[in-house]
Order: sequence, then C-alpha cells, then structure tokens
Amino acid sequence: MSTLWIGIAVLTLIAIAFMFAPVVRHQRLARSEATERRQQNIDIFRERLDELENERRQGTLAEQEFATLKLELERNLLIDAEDEPAAETPKRARVGQAQLVTVTLLALMIPAAALGLYNHLGRAADLEIALNTPPGSNGQMSMEQAIASLEQELAANPENPEGWYLLANTHMNMGNYAAGRDAFAKVLDFLPQDAPQYASVMGQLAQAMYFANNAVMDAQVREQINATLALEPYEIAALGLLGIDAFEQENYLAAIEHWRKALINADGTAADSLRSGIARAQEQLAAAGQPVPDVPEMNQASIKVQVSLDPALLEQVDPEQTLFIFARPVGGRMPLAAVKRQVKDLPLELELTDAMAMAPQARLSMHDQVEISARISLSGQPQPQAGDLEGTQSPVATRGREAPVSLVIDQVLK
Repeated sequence: MSTLWIGIAVLTLIAIAFMFAPVVRHQRLARSEATERRQQNIDIFRERLDELENERRQGTLAEQEFATLKLELERNLLIDAEDEPAAETPKRARVGQAQLVTVTLLALMIPAAALGLYNHLGRAADLEIALNTPPGSNGQMSMEQAIASLEQELAANPENPEGWYLLANTHMNMGNYAAGRDAFAKVLDFLPQDAPQYASVMGQLAQAMYFANNAVMDAQVREQINATLALEPYEIAALGLLGIDAFEQENYLAAIEHWRKALINADGTAADSLRSGIARAQEQLAAAGQPVPDVPEMNQASIKVQVSLDPALLEQVDPEQTLFIFARPVGGRMPLAAVKRQVKDLPLELELTDAMAMAPQARLSMHDQVEISARISLSGQPQPQAGDLEGTQSPVATRGREAPVSLVIDQVLK
C-alpha cells in the first residue's frame, strides 16, 4: 500500500508547487483575497507613513527615529510583496504543451487516489490490484510515466525553472533526494537571482543536500546554508537545518535560537513545526535540570469576536458593502490582525489570531492588550471616512479570555 501513500504525498506536493509564485508564473489563478490583502497592506503602509511624517513635521519624532520606523514599514511591505507573482511570464519560462499534459494528468489522479483510499477501509486487496494495473485504454499515465514525461520535456527545454521546481519537489517527496538536489540546482540555474523566492530555493537546495547526504551536516551543506543566510538571514529552511543539527548534538539552546529566528517569517504548518521543535528542546533542557529560556513567540494569542449591527442602522447599509474587523495596539493605528467580510455576513463570529498578522513583526501575541474594531466601509477601503459605521472595544486582553468579545457596530463616523 506504500504506492498509494507515495502518490498522495506527491500530489499534495504538486498542489503546493502550483502556488510557488515566481516559478509558476504561467498560471493565472484567481487570488482575489490575496490581492485585497496586499492592497490593505499598501493602504496601511501609506496611512502609517503619513502619520510618521506628520509627527516629524510637528517635532515629536526625531529624524533618526523617523528613518528607522520608515525602514521597518518598507521592509514589512516588501515581505508581503514577495508573495505577489510577476505580472508577466518570460518567454523562456513558459511551459510546453507536453508538460502541461503531464501536469494535468497528475492532477486528474487525485480523485482516483481518494477513491482508492476509501475502498482501502474494506477492500485492501482490490485496491492493491487497482494500483498495480497498467495504464488502460484511456491513456492515463502512471506516476512514473508522468515524471518521465516531465523529465523528457525538461531535457528538450531546460530553461524552465517552474518545471525543474515541480520535478525537484516530486523527487524529494518520493525520497529520491539526490535527484531532488540536482533538480533544485537546475532551478537556481534558470531562476533570476533577483527573484523574491531565490533565497527560498537556495534553502530548499540545502535541505536536499542534507537528506541526500544521509542527514549529515558536512562542509558542503553548511556552505550552502551560509550562502542562503547571507542572502536572507531569516530563511526558514536553512535555519531549520541549523536547528536540527544543533538539537542532534544536544545543543538545545542553539537549536531554540535557530528555530526562534526562523519563526519570524514562518506561518501555518511551518510555524507549527518550528514551535514543536522548540518545545522539545525546552523539554530536554528541563529534563537535564538546565535553565529553560523564555520564548515569547511560543505564546500564541487569539481573540474570539462576535460582531453585530445595531438594528437602528440597518437601513443605512447595503448587504454588499465591505466590513473590516481588525485588532490594533491600544492607541496605535497599525493593525495586528485583520479580516475582510461583507455586511450580509452579519451577525458573525470569528477568531483573530497571530496567523492574520499584517507583518511577522506585528502580531497579537506581542501585546497584552489591544483594541478591537469593526467598520463598515462605504468606500470599500480600510481607511476610515465620514459616513462609515463602526464599533470598538478597548482594551481587550490577548490571552486568558474564554468569552468572545461582543462588538456592536453602532456609531457613524463624522
């Protein structure tokens, strides 16, 4: 049955690969929510920059402090912008027809694999037979045939970074680390060095080298890690490898520091894995009777919010109007977490978490108390304007609160 699990894992990796922005630039996927969020970040950046410039003109902010804060704002904006795909796909990076057929066939295997897993619960023998049946008259490729077809396409058209990236991840997930290493090296050969995710591919190459070397940190792997961190000091894969190496050598303090640094740019399952590693290192230190360092990044914050609209204002809104729910520091303006909905979704209940942070350096968990607001925007933009409807609660504790925050939109901005 291992063939089934390998197939599921490979298909999952392929789905992730399609989201890899700089190398899968030929896909024009519908990313309305991502676009809206990027626009929110840009609007927030401009609003905060105007605020800083006003403070500088009024003499309440020194020139050096202004420059430092402006640099931090720009860095946060660039971090968010790294996820934005390029506007056009270079001619040399376009995918050939044969490769498109290959990838499409791989995608079509997903429902077949899902059906097989279901049948496995009571018909394991039938499933094994199905998995070992050669391609039928419908011409559907096996996994091995699809990979071979992709390799043939890349041999004919090698200047194709997204194809090499797809092949590299497929080999890695199948445990063919040496082939994955070679494919990642090919990605770097054809991916422009100024591409936003160039450092990320370098980190993944370091991972492939590490596993191809039987999980041994030799001089070549360390050299690749150092080159990656010289380009991006917070690259997750490279820092993760350093943490693993330190942990295996029982240098738990160093492991915690590497993984803590990697958490700055990590989110989702990557962040969960890093926190799990940090927790294990802390347990080892405690078991050895050594001091356990405090890691604030481990303290996740979340706030449940119930949002409703005052019935007296119901006639003043349209169901399609935009609704923003956000948390920000008490007395501050930079959102720590934000959600976008519509008036027709009211009343609603949601949870604001660190995962919704506008920037890794601005999270709910970095504050003991915040201000929670909900605003119906007549313009559809996050900046408040006269006529917008709003409700606010402040201060609200970011931890230790079980009951949801009740937020009623009952004010009209003047």
